[in-house]
Amino acid sequence: MILPKDIDENTTLFLDRDGVINVRPIDSYVFTPNKFVFIDGAKEAIAKLSKVFARIIVVTNQQGIGKNLMTLEAVNKVHHKLISEVEKIGGKIEMIYVAPELKSDDSLMRKPNIGMGIQAQKDFPNIDFENSVMVGDTESDMVFGKRLKMTTVIVGPDGLEILNQNHADCFFESLSAFSKIF
Repeated sequence: MILPKDIDENTTLFLDRDGVINVRPIDSYVFTPNKFVFIDGAKEAIAKLSKVFARIIVVTNQQGIGKNLMTLEAVNKVHHKLISEVEKIGGKIEMIYVAPELKSDDSLMRKPNIGMGIQAQKDFPNIDFENSVMVGDTESDMVFGKRLKMTTVIVGPDGLEILNQNHADCFFESLSAFSKIF
């Protein structure tokens, strides 16, 4: 398994949201907090990983905002639920970055581009990308991590295919399974 050499005060865990932390709605979006459903074990995994990594940062594409299907305020309410549920069991998410742009916009902020990572490093200058880990469920997440020289971990049902295409460093069935190695 390929992981950063030393998990220390500069090791950041970057997490995608949909498909990693919560159930990804099929052909839809998480419009309200009551539509946000944690994947089994994800909340507990984040709590455990909060004790291992210096910080946890969520980076999420949310083009439903760009399509005017929801507002940033609505997404922030969903994220408030995410953060508060994790905090209730002793975990911590340091920050959530949202890219509201459409995929067709090719925005620097939208994964696989690196804008959310660069913004995170501006906000937390001691982030060392080469000593950080990106966990996601899509090729876009893995390319984002690779472009920033992070260790990449793919999770979910399509993970082995993405791993076999050399887009990820390692595969786990879920965020919960990943957390069990620590």
